[in-house]
Amino acid sequence: MARPRVIRLRPLTPAQAQRLEALRALSQLLDSAFLLPGTRYRIGLDPIVGLVPVIGDLVSPLFAMAVLWQARELGVPRVVQLRMVFNVAIDALLGIVPVVGDLFDFAWKANDMNVALLERHAEEEHPASAGDWAFVTVMILLLLVVAVVPFVIAGAVVAAIGRLLS
Repeated sequence: MARPRVIRLRPLTPAQAQRLEALRALSQLLDSAFLLPGTRYRIGLDPIVGLVPVIGDLVSPLFAMAVLWQARELGVPRVVQLRMVFNVAIDALLGIVPVVGDLFDFAWKANDMNVALLERHAEEEHPASAGDWAFVTVMILLLLVVAVVPFVIAGAVVAAIGRLLS
């Protein structure tokens, strides 16, 4: 199997390298800092802090904005940035569901995923992978389905009521 084409960009400036290291450390703290005893599974503070109303729901999105800002600054491909946005959106949307959302936060590690994507594209320009495009395409299709389904259901209900009344 051929390796993906990699084009060397520029080395990171000391400030960029420092920000990337800080993002990596904070991501680990939020998503994978602690090993659950007796397992190989890691958790972080994000799902725990997420239990605190209002404040807990702000920590992850604020961190995601910092990662996205750094991705933009480093010229990460836009489709990869969109993938990062979808990772955070999935985390946020499922995270607002009581109990289920809190449990989901333990499994979906959007911060770690986004920092890994950022690191992959930080010093070298990797073209967006087929997986990046597939993920974004599936998410866009899912958004379209979610947007259309209420109208289809409303139309079916109106049609059913029309048949009952005639």
